[in-house]
This record gives sequence, structure tokens and C-alpha cells, in this order.
Amino acid sequence: MTSVHTRVAALLAAFATATIVSSCATASKEDHSVPASGVPTGQAAAHDADDVQFAQLMIPHHEQAVELAAIVPGRSTNPTVIALAEKIAAEQQPEISTMKAMLSQWDVKLESHESGHAGMAMQGMVDDATMVKLDNLRGADFDALWLQSMISHHQGAIAMAKTEIADGTNADLIALAKNIVTAQQAEIDQMKQMVGA
Repeated sequence: MTSVHTRVAALLAAFATATIVSSCATASKEDHSVPASGVPTGQAAAHDADDVQFAQLMIPHHEQAVELAAIVPGRSTNPTVIALAEKIAAEQQPEISTMKAMLSQWDVKLESHESGHAGMAMQGMVDDATMVKLDNLRGADFDALWLQSMISHHQGAIAMAKTEIADGTNADLIALAKNIVTAQQAEIDQMKQMVGA
């Protein structure tokens, strides 16, 4: 969806611009620049513990969605499913990069949440048994399980995003969360139609 890509690009550009302006105004204090990685520099934007938790949990949540999208071309013969997987990866990879940049700017490390994959904090994560099953399926059987798994995965992301919208402080992260709700709800609607068909 072009508008989604445009909004994500605009968010990335706005975030980078705001950070650069901030660094120019506060360069006399600490220098958090990491030029080699392209991470924005300057003073940390206003954020709270809810913002940090959302980013820390949504990054691995998105990473699993990208992983799920990556396995589709080798297992599905349905061009609509393949195109949807490409779209999901194209939307979520830039959001991962944005959230990682925010955590870096806030001087917060990205923690490992492998033990929390089945927990309530990261809702909708696909369990290991389903991942193994997906790896062994092909064709229509793969498509059906992949779509069902991705619907649940998206629903979990929307629930997490709504919590950030309600409780978060950082304007850029709240805007990203709103984008997640809009984009992923549209994809859920599409996937439900595909499952029904």
C-alpha cells in the first residue's frame, strides 16, 4: 500500500530531522552519535517506560513477521499470498529500524525476549511447533496455516500498539503504533477474506 510506505518514510524522515535539529542545539553536552550505524544523534526525545517496553517487545514481534514473510515464496504457489508476504516485510522492516534507532537514542539496550514469546507481553507470537509445521507444508495447506498464523500475529501487534497509544509518551512512537493498527487491521481483513475463499 503506497500510502503506508509514504507514511513510514515520512515518519523516518521526521524522526531523523528532529533528531538532527536537537543535536545541533545540544552538541555541547553528551555526544551519543554512532555515525557508522546511521543511528540518529542528540538528546533523547521525551519517552517513558511504556514507550521503551513497546519498542523492546514490538521489535522481535515484527522480526518474526518478517521471518514468516520470508518463508512464503518457497512454499506457496498463490501469487496473492506471496504478494501479501512481500508487503508485510516491506512495511515492518523499516519500522524495526525506526524502533531500534529510538532505543539507541534513548540509550536503552534491545533485550532478548525469547522466553517471552509464548507470554502475554508479546501477543500473537507463532509458537515453535507451528513454525516447524509451516516449514514442512507446501501449497494450499501452507497458505491456510500461514494466513491463520499471521492473522493471530497481526491481532497481537494491534493489541500491543493500542496499549502504546493509550499509555505511551513519545509522539513518534505513538504515531508508529497508530500506523501499525491501521495497516495491520487492513491486512487482517484481507487475510480473513482469503481464508474464507
